[in-house]
Amino acid sequence: MAKILVADDEQLIRKLINDCLSKEGHQIIEAENGLMALNAFKKNPDINMALLDIMMPEMDGWEVCRKIRETSGIPIILVSARSQDFDQIVGFESGADDYVTKPFSLTVLSKRV
Repeated sequence: MAKILVADDEQLIRKLINDCLSKEGHQIIEAENGLMALNAFKKNPDINMALLDIMMPEMDGWEVCRKIRETSGIPIILVSARSQDFDQIVGFESGADDYVTKPFSLTVLSKRV
């Protein structure tokens, strides 16, 4: 299955996503802030997808998304409590392929993956 980068500053969110997607056979790499997410992406060139929170310390998800897009076309889903049209537009303009608002259904997130 896929190797997926999950970046969120909330440990519980990372754990829930990890548990859900691991059960489906995906390998999960977790990052608790944007800088760690970007470093994990650079250290693991075989990452197939990224799930990024927007509001993270060190570097926000929009910036992580832009940096990943400089070198990769992997699918990127932004997962955020920010649900305004503006936030979603900035996300898509940053290079995201999809946008999921919190709270979200793990089943729906899994299907999007």
